[in-house]
Amino acid sequence: MNYINKELPDFDVKAYHNGELVNYKKSDLLGKWSILFFYPADFSFVCPTELEDLESSYSEFKKNNAEVYSVSVDSEFSHMSWAQNTETISKLEYPMLSDQKHELADFFDLIEEDSGRAYRGVFIINPEGIIKSYTINAMGIGRNAQEILRTLQAAQFVAENGDNVCPANWHPGEKTIKPGADLVGKI
Repeated sequence: MNYINKELPDFDVKAYHNGELVNYKKSDLLGKWSILFFYPADFSFVCPTELEDLESSYSEFKKNNAEVYSVSVDSEFSHMSWAQNTETISKLEYPMLSDQKHELADFFDLIEEDSGRAYRGVFIINPEGIIKSYTINAMGIGRNAQEILRTLQAAQFVAENGDNVCPANWHPGEKTIKPGADLVGKI
């Protein structure tokens, strides 16, 4: 299934955030850009390296009017225990959503049948709740927070400047492309 320009479904999940157990709904994501960052499991091996990488760029996401939400099918209590017992996870400032009921993972078709865990999915969602970018990786392939940030910034640029597009490896402030007949065969 293609998720581009699909609307995020309604959901209501438990979460662990800043030492507290809280709830998040679709309405909590609206009004700002959101990054849903699915990972397979708490107390695992590649996952803490990814979550730590996201934390190292978290302030940059916030400067770009975006919130990061890590998501796994583990319980909010597992998230809490992981944060209380693992130094890297204890430093996370962004919410850790518990998708135990698979409200989000099933919508995105992310569950690996054999393990019951979610694949490594990243979904960039605009302030209206519309999906603008996504990637899904196999279990063993870690992701890069700076590339997610770059993709977010490109999505934001295109949303604000629909008549210009961002070439490969584009970063804010760099030259964009205005599609037109004058460019056909010249790029």
